[in-house]
Amino acid sequence: MIRSNIRPALVLTVLLCVITGIGYPGLVTGLAQLIFPRQANGSLVRVNGRIVGSELIGQSFTRPEYFHPRPSAAGAGYDATASAGTNKGPTDRKLADTLIALRVDSAVQLDGAIKGQVPSDMVTASASGLDPHISPANARLQVARVARARGVSAADVQKLLDARTEGRQFGVLGEPRVNVLLLNIALDSALTIRPAKTALVPTLPRTLP
Repeated sequence: MIRSNIRPALVLTVLLCVITGIGYPGLVTGLAQLIFPRQANGSLVRVNGRIVGSELIGQSFTRPEYFHPRPSAAGAGYDATASAGTNKGPTDRKLADTLIALRVDSAVQLDGAIKGQVPSDMVTASASGLDPHISPANARLQVARVARARGVSAADVQKLLDARTEGRQFGVLGEPRVNVLLLNIALDSALTIRPAKTALVPTLPRTLP
């Protein structure tokens, strides 16, 4: 009785392993590479033939001539191997009195924000810590700083921001958003820093060429 059941069980186990472990993943991978090769390979972004990042994973920008992303609690910041939030809730005093308060003060000092009117994504990290987008309100607040640092008009920076603002997916899903990496690449391409109007020496982030 037992022997008669062992052989079918083993055959079925091997068959299912081949189907679910080799056949199905191979089929999905092949179709993805055929139909959506760019997305299947990580939506990588290239500048002058060099990979500088991914549209799906944020990265740190801290220099004044660039738009800054929302805060990240993933490792040392935007670490794809340590994706995580802060695990701090609204009742956590350290979150409210230290982290958020410091970020609000920074937004007031750097971007002229008004306390009580700072966009939430400017001072709070996303759940993954890898969010590549910021809200249009966050980006608009940074326009003046970026324009000053680059020695260009705020209108020129705002025009570029408007062109890079993405709407809701299919017109109904999600919220309007701005991909920080793509916007900063566009900035370097269209609005180079003018040395005559700023003492800043342009140094690109480590992830950009």
